[in-house]
Amino acid sequence: MHLGRVLGTVVATKKVENLEGLKLLTIQPLNHKLEPVEDPIVALDTIAMAGHGDIIYYTTGREASMVLKKPFPPVDAAVIGFVDEIDIEKDV
Repeated sequence: MHLGRVLGTVVATKKVENLEGLKLLTIQPLNHKLEPVEDPIVALDTIAMAGHGDIIYYTTGREASMVLKKPFPPVDAAVIGFVDEIDIEKDV
């Protein structure tokens, strides 16, 4: 699982049939300090509630398509949950 921040939504005029009705999000991958680490990516919103500015966690690769019903759709990244709190132990 990876951390990310929702930047916005993506509008697709045509989708694979088993992705119809599901929202696509632009997300910024983050490190544990909530700093950007890569270029933004597009991810499927499987929790159907994520919005701009939310800190989420997402999965990539085959696992991203496995969160949906079969047949597995062509998905590279999927939002799978919200981050409520991050507690990092600081160096002494």
